[in-house]
Amino acid sequence: MGKWIKKNVKTSRGNFEIFIKGEGEPVCVTHLYSSFNESGDYFADTFTESNKVILVNLREAGNSEKEHEPYQLSMLEALFDLEAIRETLGYKMWSFAGHSTGGMLGVLYGIYFSNSLHKLIIVGAAARDYTESENCIYNEKHESFAYMQQLLEGLKSKDISETERINLTENRTKLSLKKPKKFNDYFSKAINKKMCAERLNFFNRELVIFDVTKKLQHIICPTLIICGRFDVQCPVEYSIEMNKSIPKSSLVVLEYSNHYPFLEEEKHFKNSVESFLLNP
Repeated sequence: MGKWIKKNVKTSRGNFEIFIKGEGEPVCVTHLYSSFNESGDYFADTFTESNKVILVNLREAGNSEKEHEPYQLSMLEALFDLEAIRETLGYKMWSFAGHSTGGMLGVLYGIYFSNSLHKLIIVGAAARDYTESENCIYNEKHESFAYMQQLLEGLKSKDISETERINLTENRTKLSLKKPKKFNDYFSKAINKKMCAERLNFFNRELVIFDVTKKLQHIICPTLIICGRFDVQCPVEYSIEMNKSIPKSSLVVLEYSNHYPFLEEEKHFKNSVESFLLNP
């Protein structure tokens, strides 16, 4: 399958660290506060069998450009950075795939830069503050809210050991699996991405005013929306909402998945994605 190849891209907006794997039409993948490395990413791996995947470390993540002003960590600024990367790599257009907050960034990408996108894939995401739903684990009324907050605060700490970080990450992830006991089956690869605390902290402030539902009609590129029926992070109601408002969208709800449908129902997920990307 090959390895992820690290590259440094010098753009008009600074230098950005990217990782490339696969052959075929380009698909950009990123996440709002993940810090990637050569070990790759489970979600991004989904696309490497049929496409060339460009996995991007956003500003402040990994060895990418640092923030020079606080606003540069916003979702809108991330789009300008992605567009600069696309242009520098010489792509007139590419597809974008995002999971969770990466999917939320994808929603914005479609609204403001649909003309840069062949296809758009949004997985387990929302077009507004998903914590408003009582089905969301980040809502105070959810039964696992306090425990999730405890785990997140631990992960933000720069003083924890690698062993502690791995343990906290595992416990956090299990909360978002339909079958937590299958964690080791799902996450068996030697992937060790980290969390960028600066980006997460900024996102938490931005989230409370995030609502682009009235602009979804501006997404004019073909869009595939996928969500697990039991998603506790971005509940399925938000995917249904997006599907109703995005003109060229289709919705796939995976009935036996929580927040990681690309692992929990891998075959169904891949078939849906490949069919969408290969369809003219």
